[in-house]
Amino acid sequence: MLNFEFKNPTKIIFGKDQIGKLADEIPANAKILLLYGGGSIKKNGVYEQVQNALKNFEVLEFGGIPANPEYEVLMEALKVIKAENITFLLAVGGGSVIDGTKFLAAAARYKGEDPWDILKNAVRTTDAMPFGTVLTLPATGSEMNSSSVITRKSTQEKLGMGGTGLFPVFSILDPQVVQSVPQRQLANGITDAFMHVLEQYMTYPIGAALQDRFAESILQTLVEVAPKIMANPADYEAAANFMWCCTMALNGLIQKGVPGDWAVHQMGHELTAQYGIDHARTLAIIAPSHYRYNFESKREKLAQYGKRVWGINEGDTDAIAKAAIYKTEEFFHSLGIDTKLSDYTPDYNGTAQKISERFAERGWRGLGEHKRLSPDDVEKIVAMSY
Repeated sequence: MLNFEFKNPTKIIFGKDQIGKLADEIPANAKILLLYGGGSIKKNGVYEQVQNALKNFEVLEFGGIPANPEYEVLMEALKVIKAENITFLLAVGGGSVIDGTKFLAAAARYKGEDPWDILKNAVRTTDAMPFGTVLTLPATGSEMNSSSVITRKSTQEKLGMGGTGLFPVFSILDPQVVQSVPQRQLANGITDAFMHVLEQYMTYPIGAALQDRFAESILQTLVEVAPKIMANPADYEAAANFMWCCTMALNGLIQKGVPGDWAVHQMGHELTAQYGIDHARTLAIIAPSHYRYNFESKREKLAQYGKRVWGINEGDTDAIAKAAIYKTEEFFHSLGIDTKLSDYTPDYNGTAQKISERFAERGWRGLGEHKRLSPDDVEKIVAMSY
């Protein structure tokens, strides 16, 4: 097991009807900017609950943060924050709204000239405006981590940021919101959480037995509750387990003391930036090819995953490992998630080369858990995903 430090300061308030506790978590004299997405919170009752909870606060609103939060839109919100002397941000939505809020929290106190430099130069944020979240779409785990991914539409770039200053002060998780989530987003959420675990787990054995078991339990639970959630989003027990899996998949716990991959995400982000494909679906496109291309270095963990998560026990290590990749694809297909780029766009020729060139320009020459994947390797993996 590798050395590690672990601290997660986010307070989680989980369960039915917990939005009413908002007022207890925000400083009494705060001037709040409420941030949300396309307006679904005004249809499912969440907006009304938030407004009731904040009736004694001064609250301004900024809606319209899109999926894959766009830099250009967020810069308009930043103008409001500065002009109105906002002191606290409240993200009400899914990972996109929360990621956008993290960027704003960092940008509000950034001393440089162009906030895009936070992403472009991988600036680690240690000082940010305080913010909390009300989660409406389980998927990304952004409600309990310090990471964020932002898209710049004008340049077709999608880059990540992070730092100790970007943990939410609190996050309210009410599984009842799941019943109003559309089927497509439910499938995305399950896939996203599943892939978050695999990025931290599907590397090589390092003797971290407890972390492996944590990761495998999240994967097993997602497999178990996925058909229940897809069939009946109002199933509270299934929704609660689904929501907590998404949070636990990326709150830092299972990544401590183990190597991480994350090359799937780096490649997937490029597909979103170029084609607007849902984030989770880009991961499902890249992951099977990534595992097949890197089969030799991932064989042992693939086989362990096949045995423990999918119950595959027949055959040698190679056979079990290969079957595990197939079972993963099959699982995504069961959710209605396609796993080839050609399923999403007819204009995929040249995509692999373009992504490879972008990685080379950024100096991304050592991806994956072994830091060995070059832009040439990336080109081959993406091409395999056509």
